[in-house]
Amino acid sequence: MSKHEEIAQTLTRDILTGQYRVGERLPSERDLAARFDANRGAVREAMKKLEQLGIADIQPGGARVLPLNEASLDVIGHLLAVRDEPSRELVDQILVVINALVQTAVIAALQRQDQDMLDTLREVIRPICSEQLDLESFYDAQTSMFRGVMEASGNLPVQLIAKSLLDQFGPQMAFLRDYAVPDMTTHRALARAMDAALAARDLDAVRQSFSESSKFHRERTQRAFDAYEASHPPARLEASAS
Repeated sequence: MSKHEEIAQTLTRDILTGQYRVGERLPSERDLAARFDANRGAVREAMKKLEQLGIADIQPGGARVLPLNEASLDVIGHLLAVRDEPSRELVDQILVVINALVQTAVIAALQRQDQDMLDTLREVIRPICSEQLDLESFYDAQTSMFRGVMEASGNLPVQLIAKSLLDQFGPQMAFLRDYAVPDMTTHRALARAMDAALAARDLDAVRQSFSESSKFHRERTQRAFDAYEASHPPARLEASAS
C-alpha cells in the first residue's frame, strides 16, 4: 500500500466510525504529514480520494466532513469493511436495494413485451430450478442469475448501480458463507414461481414472487449472522468492534 493510500484508508475509517463528525474540520496537511510521516504531496493525494468518495469537502482553508447521504456509491464497500463484521442493518438495506433493482429490470422487460428478453430472463433463472445442483453450483447459478437479469434488462442505470453494489457487497459477505445454509427446496420453489410468472407475463405474480424471494433472502442472511455470532465468543466480538 502506498503512503497516500494508507492515509486515505485510515482517514476514511476514522470518518466512517465517527471519530470526525459531519461538518468537523479534518487535520491540516501539516498535521497529517507529521502523523503519517509523509510528505504533503501524499497527503493531498489522500484528500483527493476522500473527495472522490464524497465524504469530505476540500476547500483552500481546509477539509470538512460531509454527510454520508452525499457520498458516492463507492462508499458502500468502505462501510461494509470498516469493522470485521459488516453491519446487519446495512447488509439488509443492500439486499432490499438489490432485489428492487432486479425487480425493476424484470418488470420493465415484461412491460415492453420483449419476448427475446423474457426468454433470456427465463434461461438465467431456470438453472436454479434444477434438482441436480450441488451447493457450489447453486451459488454460481444464483450469481449468474443476478448478473444475467441485469445484462438482459437493457437498463444502463440499473446495470451500473447493481454492478457497483454487487462488486462491493459480495467480497465482504464471504465470512458468512459457511453459516448461510441454503434451503434448496425453497430456493427451487421461488425460482419456479418466478419462471411461471414470466412465462404467463403476470406482473402481479412477478411482484409477489420478488416479495417472497426478498423476504426469504433477508431472513436467511439474518440467520447466518446469528449462527456466525453464536460460533464466536463474546470477547472476540467485542474486541473486533473496538
